[in-house]
Amino acid sequence: MTHPPVAPSPRSTYRHGDLHRALLEAGVSLARDGGPAAVTLREATRRAGVVPNAAYRHFASHSELLAAVRSHALASAALSMELELEALAPLAGRRTKAQVAVQARARLRAVGMGYVRFAVAEPGLFRTAFASLLPPAETGDDPAARGRSGLGPYQLLAAALDELVAAGVLPPGRRPHAEFVAWSAVHGLAMLVMDGPLHGTPPREIESLTEQVLDMVDRGI
Repeated sequence: MTHPPVAPSPRSTYRHGDLHRALLEAGVSLARDGGPAAVTLREATRRAGVVPNAAYRHFASHSELLAAVRSHALASAALSMELELEALAPLAGRRTKAQVAVQARARLRAVGMGYVRFAVAEPGLFRTAFASLLPPAETGDDPAARGRSGLGPYQLLAAALDELVAAGVLPPGRRPHAEFVAWSAVHGLAMLVMDGPLHGTPPREIESLTEQVLDMVDRGI
């Protein structure tokens, strides 16, 4: 199942009194088209239809605008992951230990699949979400960087791994830093698809490769 891009489309003009949102949406549009390097205050104000100085009432610097766009991109990535989780069939009635284990494994796979699907659908926003142009402190615990669950991409992955421990699938001693093992695998695949030798690979093959990588993650942890 392939989900459409989850980030909203920006408007071409802004409503009076809503310039902050208009500038953010213009920044999101720039990031979608060209990644984080394309996000500039001057171009955002041009797209919003205002003079450049008007932006400084809402974003004091380029880095503030980029941080807000990055938070939006992180929230969009989280939403893609949440959509995959929501697509899983819930366990009904009395659950056996085996069923709980299978469900926990499926939830980890859903998180990984949502991550890769977001990268394929929105490469510009994906690059912006996980770019190194801003230190983590710039986004911090910004609620705007989270999905509908209140969790960001990293927290969704951590929660899925915690479920594996609770289900008896992942030994507690192997839980520390497991996020980075799983994340490295799916992020590496996403980068190969966007910018590496897998660029231009048909969607069906990307899905198959993603499943293979998730199989390896499942066995490896």
